[in-house]
Amino acid sequence: MGGTVETDSGVWTATDLVTRFGAIVLTRVRHDPLPGRATEEDLLRVNEGHDALCELVDGALVEKAMGNYESLLAMALGRFLSEIVADRDLGVVLGPDGMLRLRSGLVRLPDLSFISWQRLPNRRIPASAIWDVAPDLAVEILSRSNTREEMERKLLEYFAAGVRLVWYVEPKLRQVLAYTTPEHPLFVEYSQTLDGGDVLPGFSLPLAKLFITIAG
Repeated sequence: MGGTVETDSGVWTATDLVTRFGAIVLTRVRHDPLPGRATEEDLLRVNEGHDALCELVDGALVEKAMGNYESLLAMALGRFLSEIVADRDLGVVLGPDGMLRLRSGLVRLPDLSFISWQRLPNRRIPASAIWDVAPDLAVEILSRSNTREEMERKLLEYFAAGVRLVWYVEPKLRQVLAYTTPEHPLFVEYSQTLDGGDVLPGFSLPLAKLFITIAG
């Protein structure tokens, strides 16, 4: 995306995008509609058409950055999460296409989400395509096209919305950054065990068990 566009009409420039997301690969930002003009209806059209998985960020559709490696890792971790959540009847787990409205104009799709029954009134699953709820746990599998600015922004948004625990999984380093606040994450290394704390009581996963069949 080159040059400037109609800033007086709310459309973002390339500079706006870099300011918000860092040196993001600009092809991840949709231009139909133009950044700054996208709505939830546009988000549903793109995501339900299986063209790509996008998030809605203040009027811009931003494609999720996930390759086969990250997808495989998300599925493996999702299986471990789903087992403990089902066994203990804690709530529900959503995959990478689960759309969650964190506030007006902001719809995120964590790679995995755990939502406790306490956040779903009367244990009822919302019928809407976009759930108006923040998860207890949000998991992001980091990829090469994720920027530091993008992930720092997302971390602040999660906690502002009421998320209690965020895991940033770093496949290349075989580690997980576990956040209970936006600052000072706990680094869980390959030889250590990831636990769910108060958010996911009973969850305990040696990272070697997660990465062994994937990172080879």
